[in-house]
Formats: sequence, structure tokens, C-alpha cells
Amino acid sequence: MKKQKITTFVKELNLRMNSKKEPISLRYIHILGTVVFFSSVSSLVILLAFYLNQRLQTSLFLVEDYHTLSSNPLTSPSLSPPPSPSPRSSGSNIADEELMWRAAMAPRSPMKNETHPKVAFMFLTRWNLPLSPLWEMFFKGHEGFYSIYVHTSPEFTQEPPESSVFYKKRIPSKAVEWGKCSMMDAEKRLISHALLEPSNARFVLLSETCIPLFNFTTIYTYLTRSTRSFLGSFDDPRPMGRGRYTPKMLPHVSLSDWRKGNQWFEISRRVAAEIVSDRRYYAVFKDHCRPPCYIDEHYLPTLVNKICPEMNSNRTVTWVDWSRGGSHPARFVRKDIRVGFLDRIRFGSNCSYEGEVTNVCFLFGRKFHVSTLEPLMKIAPYLFGI
Repeated sequence: MKKQKITTFVKELNLRMNSKKEPISLRYIHILGTVVFFSSVSSLVILLAFYLNQRLQTSLFLVEDYHTLSSNPLTSPSLSPPPSPSPRSSGSNIADEELMWRAAMAPRSPMKNETHPKVAFMFLTRWNLPLSPLWEMFFKGHEGFYSIYVHTSPEFTQEPPESSVFYKKRIPSKAVEWGKCSMMDAEKRLISHALLEPSNARFVLLSETCIPLFNFTTIYTYLTRSTRSFLGSFDDPRPMGRGRYTPKMLPHVSLSDWRKGNQWFEISRRVAAEIVSDRRYYAVFKDHCRPPCYIDEHYLPTLVNKICPEMNSNRTVTWVDWSRGGSHPARFVRKDIRVGFLDRIRFGSNCSYEGEVTNVCFLFGRKFHVSTLEPLMKIAPYLFGI
């Protein structure tokens, strides 16, 4: 029965085709059109699948491209995406990875509104700030023009009195070892917290042994009017310079890239953002910069030399005395504090500032022992013009 039905159907189909007398050329056109139609549909499906795949990859690895917000294409972020920001997280209580991701996404230029740009004073210290009375005098009357961030040893939990400018200014901290990567991690932690404040325009790294050499207005004006950062970065041909480089850093860091500089820097917001955005070069230094290579002396000078040398003056504004030799600078005690000594630091050098030669090259000094506090407080009216 089925065979008879099929035979009948085939005969009817032949009769219909013969009755239409359709030209062979027209049939070819129909066939060609059908092929073209299905080919187009297939191509469209393939393109759509490719597009969806690309969008999926972009969403999964978005963090790899956040550094393109920067004008400099050489900084490279982490290969893994950061954790999603928690709604309950705040700038003072978040993990390092999320903190630096947020900081890297912060505006690269200071907020432009009715407020003044601020200078972020970032103190990297082990315990308390023994010279804080001098800094209290320095900051007095200039509220709204500065921000303060303090990184201490995590075991230190003491708070200064509520009347102090340092009250509640400690950031979540971790243990720091001299000459180790933890030192650089602490610096990046401070920079990241400071970047979360949009009005911070300049960033100064200081220690508990640093003192201001001029009054607040002079230092504020000097920094905020500068178009460049103040981070020491120079090619040192000696064993303590180039001798610390290892070819294992190739191809990312070559010997011609290698620089050395003072750990205590002052940088613009743009350079600060470049520093916290970097993952590529920091990973190279963490893997290969081991004693006698000290990451705090080479990483930032080399990084800035590679990615934004035009933004840097290649000098520091923090005076340190290395004339006595050794692995640590000279430390000053009570008997060293004299007006003549401080004035030699303040006016005894020549440097370039915004294209002009000046004898005001250093705004801060270090390394001052706690015993210097009393004589410094007596000289402070002279230093600050009070």
C-alpha cells in the first residue's frame, strides 16, 4: 500500500512539473537563490556566535583593559580580574587587591570643583609619630588643603587625642620588612587610599623621622604649581646601581631601563595612578629584585623612567645625608639642630624648578631622632615664619 502511494505521488509530481514547462535556466536561478540564502543565514549565525564569544571574553577579562583609561599604554594590570566591589566595602576597610583596583579606576586628574586641590601626606612608620607636635604646628590653620594617611605596624593600635590632625588617620596596614617587597606593598597601599580621595592632587611619602623645612603655604604652593613629580631616578653605573640588575628581568626590563633613586618621593595624581595600575613590571621586580637589590630603591625609579619619564623631574624634595657611607643615611640628634644647619639644607643647593634655577630644592628633611623635637619646636617659628 505504501509503495503504491509513493508511486502515485511521484507520478503526480512529474505531471505537475511537466505541465508548468518551467525553463531550465529559471530552475537554476531558483536553486542558486536558495543556496545563496542558506549561505547568508549560515554566515550570519557564525558571525553572531563569534560576537557573543568576544563579548563574553571581554566581560570575563575586563580588568585587563582598565589601564587603557591611562594615556600611557605601557602599564600592564594583573592577568586575573579583581573581586567585585562589595557594597559594604569602604576606602578604609577593603583588601589590597580590591583597594588597588578601585584606585586604578579612580579619576586620573584631581576633581575640579569649588574646593582646592589637596596634598596627600602619607606617613610610612613602624609605630607612632614622635615628631608629631612639629607636624601639628605645620598643619595648623590649613584644614581643607591636605589629607593625611598613616601606615603603621599592624600591632600598633594607639590613637592620638581627638584634637590631633593624626586622629583616625591610620589605614589598614600589614607588616613591613626593610628591603623587602612588603615595603613597596605598603607604599602602594598608601597611594591607593590617597587616590580614593578625588581632591588629592599631589602625594608625598614621608617617614616618622621626616620634618618639614618650610611652612605649609610654601610647600603647598611649590608642589601644586609643579607640572612634574619629584622622584629620584638616575642611572648609577656603580655596583650598587647597575650591579644590582639581573638579565632575568628581560624582556620587560633591560639594563638601559634600570634606574636607582630615593625611596621618599612626591608625585602627581597621574603618576600615582600609573604606579597602582602597574602589574607587569611589579611582578618582574618581585620575582627578581632580591638583596643586594632593594625594591624600594629601584622599582619606582625604573617604572617611571619606562612609562612616563616626561612627567618626572628626576629629583627628590626630601633631603637625606648619605655622606657618612653605609646602607643607611646619617641620623641627626639634639646637638645637630642649629639654624645654620637647617638653612644649609633649605638653601644650600641649586636645581631646576619649572624651567628656572632655584636654591629651594628640598622641602623635607630626614633622618631626625626624637631627641631633636625640643630644639626643632624652638626653631619652628623661624622655619615657618610665625
